[in-house]
Amino acid sequence: MSVNEIMSKRVVSVRMDDSLHTLKELFEATGFHHLLVVEGKKLVGVISDRDLLKSLSPFIDTLSERTKDRATLERRAHQIMSRDIVAIKEHSSIITAIAFFNRRTVSCLPVINQAGEPVGILSWRDILQYMEEMVLKKKTLS
Repeated sequence: MSVNEIMSKRVVSVRMDDSLHTLKELFEATGFHHLLVVEGKKLVGVISDRDLLKSLSPFIDTLSERTKDRATLERRAHQIMSRDIVAIKEHSSIITAIAFFNRRTVSCLPVINQAGEPVGILSWRDILQYMEEMVLKKKTLS
């Protein structure tokens, strides 16, 4: 079985010059934990919700907020994105994906096609759900 059978096909991508304000709104609206940064159609970076939180002032939307706190929302995606992308091809095996997760400290794997364009995203949770289904199926067949 390949990763394209268990990956999430709902992907939200942003451009390198999108503001952190835009990213914050996207994270809040979608509930996703990762945004893929594209240039044209090609994957060039990944931003996690944790990356965003580390980049914003903790005083935003509080009584203590100052102008300089609000200014952190004007920074751009390319300033906080991870450029060292660990991505997987859409027809790679699930075993290959598990090996990526075990050898790298990533919480998701962008799934790309042959042209380097994102077509999905795979999390360790997707793999665990797949494994649970396989175990339950095996129990049912026994």
